[in-house]
Amino acid sequence: MARHKNELYVTVPSLFRCPISMDVMKSPVSLCTGVTYDRSSITTWLNSGHNTCPATAQILQSTDIIPNLTLRSLIRCWNNSLLVLPDSPAAHNRQSESIAFSPVEQKQILESLKNVVNGNSECYSSSVSVILEFAVFSEENLEIVLNYDGFVTAIVEIFDKFAEIEVLELVILLFEFVIFESREKQKLIVELHRCSLSPFDKILRRGKLNSRISAAKVLESMSMNEETRNKIKQHENLLAELCKFLSSETDRKAIDAALSALIAVTSSKFVKTELIRFGIVRTGAQILSSADQTGPIIEKTMKLLEIVSTCTEGRSAISEDTKCVSAITDKLMKVSDTATEHGIGVIHSVCYLSRDRTARDAAMRSNGLTKVLLVMQSDCSGRVKQMCGELVKVFRVNSKSCLASYETRMSHITPY
Repeated sequence: MARHKNELYVTVPSLFRCPISMDVMKSPVSLCTGVTYDRSSITTWLNSGHNTCPATAQILQSTDIIPNLTLRSLIRCWNNSLLVLPDSPAAHNRQSESIAFSPVEQKQILESLKNVVNGNSECYSSSVSVILEFAVFSEENLEIVLNYDGFVTAIVEIFDKFAEIEVLELVILLFEFVIFESREKQKLIVELHRCSLSPFDKILRRGKLNSRISAAKVLESMSMNEETRNKIKQHENLLAELCKFLSSETDRKAIDAALSALIAVTSSKFVKTELIRFGIVRTGAQILSSADQTGPIIEKTMKLLEIVSTCTEGRSAISEDTKCVSAITDKLMKVSDTATEHGIGVIHSVCYLSRDRTARDAAMRSNGLTKVLLVMQSDCSGRVKQMCGELVKVFRVNSKSCLASYETRMSHITPY
């Protein structure tokens, strides 16, 4: 059908289109490659098991996504014909802002907020779903939700007391988005510190993969508070489920989230010994021995093992697991300076502080003396250099290598 010559056309700037869906982006986020995608499209891509950037085909060193707030703002300004949610506390001060929801949808969103605050349990699932879809669209939308009178307290209470896993999964996704995207997150964090940890346990046991990842991330943020760490310490099932989550998953985002959460909660000797009981050393060895893990995952695995190695039980468990010692030694100087420094910390604990012969022999079989000497020559910290010097003395005592007769200053060794 012919178009009238005076009909107006809207040309969408190519910068505003997602490279995957080719639609205007609702929530633009960037990968480590610098390419920006719509959040839903790139999340689907990554959750499907891909480890490359769709536009550049580069292997991703990290699957973290970062909100592109500048582009989001440009898209919002361009889309200036849309309305602000009526009757919301922020509406009167946001007349110039725009959010892409029709008046009918806006009415539904407002009704959903009222249902949650008023405790209408028959509508929780659909209400939280509507609110989540609205909130993730933009930072402004998220602030509208968080500033709605009584919403934060009500949604945390639902999470704390509601039994249905479907509702808990929706709520934990919302919590993750609030904590990592909003400047208003502290309001939610304060409320979460008051609730029980049973919902997290239930999600880790029965939830879908993306929900379990969200639960681990939220627990990590909550663990910055000592009171919450103590609650986690007393909740044996939660520690066990985090360890099980880490050991049973092959998804990189899941492994990364589980490692970050465990690092955050592992501050006391009790937690360290519990993690050892749940097989954290064996799991760490498996991760380090895998050929396809990313640098950040290896770094975090090394860090967690270094934390565990600061107690006697941890040093014993690592020493007895020769695969773990060999895997740590093998990764020295191969991943990053951070991974190497954590690895040296573990090797120092089991080979120098514990003087464990089994651990020392395992490290030596993995060319430990040469590796440690190379680390000493690198631009490492003074603390690491000192640990390397002490390790060299231990390794040289029974070393049959021709390197044993050399001084520790071996500038002629070429790194590989």
